[in-house]
Amino acid sequence: MNSKKTMVQSFYTVTDEELMLMSSQNPELRFERNADGTLETMPPTGGISGNREAKAVAYLLTWVESQDLGEVFSPSTGFRLPNTAVRSPDAAFVAKGRLPKGWDQQEDRFINLAPDFVIEIRSKNDSLEKLKAKMEEYITNGVKLAWLIDRQNQQALVYRSDASITQYPATAILSGEDVIPGFTLPLKRIL
Repeated sequence: MNSKKTMVQSFYTVTDEELMLMSSQNPELRFERNADGTLETMPPTGGISGNREAKAVAYLLTWVESQDLGEVFSPSTGFRLPNTAVRSPDAAFVAKGRLPKGWDQQEDRFINLAPDFVIEIRSKNDSLEKLKAKMEEYITNGVKLAWLIDRQNQQALVYRSDASITQYPATAILSGEDVIPGFTLPLKRIL
């Protein structure tokens, strides 16, 4: 006689403090929290993904600092979005004057706002559909411009606050548009 087992899923929601503690105790992993309080765990990236993340941050940082436009953040930074999700984009920009007062005095706190601009770079094991949903979440929560760099398909998807999405080929030069005036990046440098 076959006995069927019923699997019951229980979800444990994680507070900001618990997420910060888990992150500090497991520096080899990156955690994000979904809006429903559940966790997403991301393993360390491989060499090429880590290299592309570093390039994205470097190109963005160089331009933003040269123009004194605001602050740039690496993938280890957690942003607490209005929907309570905590996300860590591969590169992020927050315009001058938008950061909460004292943000730079709180080493053990997530930044409580949506960045103005984010870059996500699809690694080999990332689901494109999951990343597209994340980009939509960013825009819905106040991000003005978001680039999804899709290395597998040699393209970029650019999401904007007006809900438009534009697909660009590998030969394109991406623009920071009115969010990061003057910032451009040949897509091939990140692919």
